[in-house]
Amino acid sequence: MIPLAVPNLTGNERKYLNECIDTTFVSSVGEFVNRLEADATSLTGATSAVATSAGTTALHASLITLGVRPGDYVIVPSFTFIASANAVCHAGAIPWLFDIDPTSWCIDLDQVELELEENCHMLNGVTFHRASGRRVSALMPVYTLGNMPNMDAARRICDTWNLSLLADAACAIGATFRGRRLAELADLSAISLNGNKTITAGGGGLVIGTNDKLLAEVRHLTTTARVWPDYDFDRVGYNYRLTNLQAAVAVAQLERLDEFVVRKRAIRVAYDNAFQEVEGLTTFPVPEWCESSCWFSGIVLDDANETQPVVEALNARGVGAKSFWKPVHLQAPYIANERSSSLAVSEGLWDRVITLPCSTGITDKEIEEVIATTKDVLMNVG
Repeated sequence: MIPLAVPNLTGNERKYLNECIDTTFVSSVGEFVNRLEADATSLTGATSAVATSAGTTALHASLITLGVRPGDYVIVPSFTFIASANAVCHAGAIPWLFDIDPTSWCIDLDQVELELEENCHMLNGVTFHRASGRRVSALMPVYTLGNMPNMDAARRICDTWNLSLLADAACAIGATFRGRRLAELADLSAISLNGNKTITAGGGGLVIGTNDKLLAEVRHLTTTARVWPDYDFDRVGYNYRLTNLQAAVAVAQLERLDEFVVRKRAIRVAYDNAFQEVEGLTTFPVPEWCESSCWFSGIVLDDANETQPVVEALNARGVGAKSFWKPVHLQAPYIANERSSSLAVSEGLWDRVITLPCSTGITDKEIEEVIATTKDVLMNVG
């Protein structure tokens, strides 16, 4: 089997893990947690970084830090992994679900702007949704596949409506927007270090940004709101700390960030070139305004009825293909969600997407095998 996406652990991971064991620093205090935060700071253009136990906890702590309150609306795309919406709910807020732009698969900012103009008003610098009376407190774009929406437009919308801007950059480490790095684009950004990400710690996350006051608050919240050095706590905090063991793996991974991102982009180019002339499908988008990290690559079938048969046939022949995200508004916890806008693009896309093997350790020969097998399967399905 050529797997879909597995970690590339051929660097210093073993060496650094052994150092943790030898020193007995295996929990949330240790050299590698500090090194991870320092390395992430320099690589993303941040002024500092906070390591967390997961990408979801990074989002949750960021939402709380940015002042999102129970009952608020937070603007989120429906075409995303469910954790984006879950983090909003963990904060007691309500996801206001929006559609995506077909050229990027990221949130449709034109739709966001129109909905705000038609359905919201400002009172004393605060944005309220007219029909519900709820406060709208934040915009949370998701960097789908490592793509980004037009973040200049996102910032303008947030400035106009006094919204916080939190980026779900779970899979986007290594991406840039018009030459600017991740931490420079939003008030805070959350990165995932899950096992299938380009850079992994096996699990975990990072919060990055350029506002030291906000980042200090994230750090305080995620370390149980403890007031050091004694066992005093000044609010209800969260035990969202990353372990030194996990950080050791992530440090070794970040040493190879450039190499890994270059490989991800090369995989995307190989698939795009191979499938661009094949009838009955299209390839994944990359908007002109960003240099994507190309987390996943694959194809989009014209006929949704062929998706599952193609995936099953590929897996039967040793190619680890999968379908992709089912939109949040179609998931059981959110079917009755209080607020959503037109979601036609998401609904017309999600069940036609097939992701193909894109591990950074995949060989050129394996890529050729994936391409040949996929073309053969496509000829015999339908």
